Amino acid sequence: MMGQNHPHEGSSVPASDETGERLRREAASAPGSAEAWFNLARHLAADARIDEAVGAWQRCVALAPGHRVARVMFGDALAQLGRIDEAVAQYREVLRTRPDTGHAWWGLANLKTFRFEAADIAAMLAQRDRPDLPAHHRAVLGFALGKALEDAGRYPEAFETFLDANARMRRMVPWSAPAFRLAMQRIREAFAQAPQGAAGDLGREVVFVVSLPRSGSTLVEQILAAHPEVEGASELGDLEAVIRAESMRRRMDFPDWVAGTTPAEWQRLGEAYLARTARWRTQRPRSTDKMPGNWVFAGAIRAMLPGARIVDCRRDPVETAWSCFKQVFAAGQPWSYDLADIADYIGVHAQTMAFWHERHPGHLRRQVHEALVAAPEEEIHALLAFCGLPFDPACLAFHETRRAVRSASAAQVRSPLQRNTARTPAYGPLLSDLRRKLDPATHA
Repeated sequence: MMGQNHPHEGSSVPASDETGERLRREAASAPGSAEAWFNLARHLAADARIDEAVGAWQRCVALAPGHRVARVMFGDALAQLGRIDEAVAQYREVLRTRPDTGHAWWGLANLKTFRFEAADIAAMLAQRDRPDLPAHHRAVLGFALGKALEDAGRYPEAFETFLDANARMRRMVPWSAPAFRLAMQRIREAFAQAPQGAAGDLGREVVFVVSLPRSGSTLVEQILAAHPEVEGASELGDLEAVIRAESMRRRMDFPDWVAGTTPAEWQRLGEAYLARTARWRTQRPRSTDKMPGNWVFAGAIRAMLPGARIVDCRRDPVETAWSCFKQVFAAGQPWSYDLADIADYIGVHAQTMAFWHERHPGHLRRQVHEALVAAPEEEIHALLAFCGLPFDPACLAFHETRRAVRSASAAQVRSPLQRNTARTPAYGPLLSDLRRKLDPATHA
């Protein structure tokens, strides 16, 4: 069983380095080719080289001003760097000539701190009602429209709009809750007795930040990345890639090979992960890995990298569920397009995290979002102590840290803490059914 995101596959040395060099040569040899710059920019963005990607996107759109996919992706990269006004300008330029571009509307909405005007709502409504609008653009535009209506206080309309957009997305992105429950049961059974893993404190330089999406994990990573000893690497696919490569080598799905794995083999896997992620520790000795779905692999992390810290981020389950339902995820999270599926997934997550905490006491820290915003200094002191880091006042001014943030919270974590971010009370009884589904299973 693998996680819900799409990693870069390969062995201990990522093939992305070779691919990147080839694409750089192609762009250099054909500097007037928008396609060459597009391919290079897309690769650099996928390889988390956002600063370089921005330069390549800039070359691409200069050569092909009407390339709307490039402009939207250029806007996404600018947003990840915190260059919000420039990102807005790119999305707006697309919409100026192609107001039917759902991803440009969503790019604006996904900034989270952006507020639509009444004219924007009217324009989105007009585009949504066009009979010739492609299905995917209609669905994505619906998420942006729902966000605009919510910000305008039009909650019943927003609720219906999100229901419609998610129903459309679900038809394109299938999901089986029973299959996922069974897969997670297999993982818990495979790790019922913790395997004898790598020796010593291999992996002490890594902090894994795991969570459900939209649970405050980006904020936690931003706090850690403000520390002078820590590089914030954001969402990395390397852990899953190492596990996938091992499954392919053994011709056996994870977790079926866990029981027969020796300490030396776990160490080999841990060293492969560290080799893949070494570039994040060239300037600072520690790094984070904030791929949310790595909670699935907590038992493997403990076996491969016994010195690593695991921070388990939590947020009010109703707020988490509703926030996921309003989000178009760039990759993975196919469970997020139906409220019943979301509730089921959150319940399985709670059950599995309780399992990991019980078997690895002291090696996972539960970081509750509401506690962090209520008492930030106290919580940050405790978080740093858990990670084996001395307190540094820069962590209290996390919003001043300049780095690429590859998540939906890229703009939000560049602002001081907001004490009250709850959105669900405004929907009142519209979310009663969701609250009932979540209440019994999510407090493990």
